[in-house]
Amino acid sequence: MNSSLHISQADARPMYLQIVEQIRARIASGDWPAGRELPSIRALAAAVSVSVITVKRAYLDLESEGVIVTRHGKGSFVAESGTGSLASELQGQKLEEHLVAAAEISRQLGLSPEELLARLRRALRTREPK
Repeated sequence: MNSSLHISQADARPMYLQIVEQIRARIASGDWPAGRELPSIRALAAAVSVSVITVKRAYLDLESEGVIVTRHGKGSFVAESGTGSLASELQGQKLEEHLVAAAEISRQLGLSPEELLARLRRALRTREPK
């Protein structure tokens, strides 16, 4: 099974976090749908040239977040979402993170909430399909 994940030694983030973020991104984009089997810990470790412990930590983090489930003797799988698609939930979380960051930047710039909303509306208008 092709993992299609890439770990960069030059990246300042820990390797396990790079794995976590790339798996989340694959799920959020719909590349890895609910129920998809993930590479085994050993296979992924070999594919991306990291230790088994690094991949295990990434999988444990993803499992504790409810992103993946591990069935002993069967492997790890993208979790089914109870309310909707897991990809949509992850995209919603990412949007929320960006909105919080935008709010923080607007505070640093001294913008009022109304000014921030006006900028968001303007951004939405410029991105609408024609």
